[in-house]
Amino acid sequence: MADRKTIEVYDTGATDYADRLTSDKPYPRLEAFIDAMPEGGRVLDLGCGPGNAAARMMARGLKADALDASEAMAALALERYGVSVRVGTFDDITGAEIYDGVWAHFSLLHAPRKAFPRHLAAIRTALKAGGRFMVAMKSGEGEGADSLGRFYSYYGEEELVGMLEAAGFEVFEREFGEDKGFAGKLDPWIILHAVASPLPVAPT
Repeated sequence: MADRKTIEVYDTGATDYADRLTSDKPYPRLEAFIDAMPEGGRVLDLGCGPGNAAARMMARGLKADALDASEAMAALALERYGVSVRVGTFDDITGAEIYDGVWAHFSLLHAPRKAFPRHLAAIRTALKAGGRFMVAMKSGEGEGADSLGRFYSYYGEEELVGMLEAAGFEVFEREFGEDKGFAGKLDPWIILHAVASPLPVAPT
């Protein structure tokens, strides 16, 4: 179940949020993700917000599916970038072995900790073997609301890596840093780059 207050914050602040993401400069992390995709590959922008990343993926020749829980963000994505967003939650991740990559850029941090393994399993199922998964999270412990009322779950490095490995991913790169977010607070973050291991073969 999506946190209604979190969605309301993004609905109300959609334009301000989108304006902060507007830039003519390439985002190196996104460009590297796109570079790793096969030509014409299919990707999922999970928690796409105003659609800027999905638009860039499509501009570079990928087939991008965009999913976000905020109707206001979806409307902005269509208005600004011509990106059609499927309005839904992390529980609406569907499909089996259809994506070459999943981009989860500071989106899954809004999922409750108890639901996180379920979402990782759905992402792994949706990815092809060898597909790329990029997940960015705020680092820390526990879960709760920030000063704007948005719900967050926090993870340490080894816990997050262990959860990805348990879901069928092999982490090949780890990044760390801190930035000032939408709430104006300096927060530490962790970004993991992983590939999907082959799914287990069901016994015949």
